[in-house]
Amino acid sequence: MARVRAQKRLKRSASRVRRLPQGPHGGIELLLIQSVDHLGNQGDVVEVKPGFAKNYLLPQGLATLATEHHKRMIQKHQSRLQDIEQQRLASLRALADSLSNQSVTIEANANEEGHLYGSVGATEIVAAVKRIEFSITEDQIRLEGPLRELGLYTIKIHLGHEIEGALKVWVVPTVDEGDEAAASTS
Repeated sequence: MARVRAQKRLKRSASRVRRLPQGPHGGIELLLIQSVDHLGNQGDVVEVKPGFAKNYLLPQGLATLATEHHKRMIQKHQSRLQDIEQQRLASLRALADSLSNQSVTIEANANEEGHLYGSVGATEIVAAVKRIEFSITEDQIRLEGPLRELGLYTIKIHLGHEIEGALKVWVVPTVDEGDEAAASTS
């Protein structure tokens, strides 16, 4: 009798466990809701490792299970999805073009030879770009290294889907209040 109860309990608990569908190579098959860099585009069926699916793609809402129902829904709305994607890419290209026409100025402490006492990095560039009312993040800025000298730099900004913009960054020395007063009296 106890043995029968234990078997029923085991069957019930096994039916509650939700298993993710496995693909032909042993990974988890998912349908991408949004395009993910280095993985696939929106509407693609991809196979990923279980940890990547459970810990990143599913909780972030980037993918869903690749059921037949979801696949049919994507096929029905494929043209609409392509139109939305084209609009998004057009807006990213427009942002890249408008950023290419902009320049920002960053003041930094420097010695008389033009070497900065510190450096200018992505954080300072993002703050300067926000002052001209554009919204970018630090991970979109592609620096070859920190800026350590005064001058004009052209910085690449990766906006996604192989769309990059260029931004002119002027690094100028800070003007002390004492220097301003001396310049205005002369």
